[in-house]
Amino acid sequence: MMKKPVLLALCVAVAIPVLTSFAHAGPIENACNRSNRKQASRQLCGCIQQVADQVLRRSDQSRAASFFKNPDKAHKVWMSKSKSDDAFWDRYKAFGAQAEAVCAG
Repeated sequence: MMKKPVLLALCVAVAIPVLTSFAHAGPIENACNRSNRKQASRQLCGCIQQVADQVLRRSDQSRAASFFKNPDKAHKVWMSKSKSDDAFWDRYKAFGAQAEAVCAG
């Protein structure tokens, strides 16, 4: 009789970290997983999100995630003459280079 509660507690202890990792996926990971790109995988998208968490502000992540759905947005930001867009683009390029170095392979 005592085995069932222990087994249940063990299952819950193992399941909670797995479930919360899906619940706490960041904006870039979510956008990557939803994209139609054939190279996208949960592992790759998760790696890219980890780099984003290190390199980009949360607001930058949301903005960059919107590029998955609408690549024209990225082009408009790149072509913009705005100082804030230029600063974002510099951070975005650094993120892309770091993600490629860490996640490609």
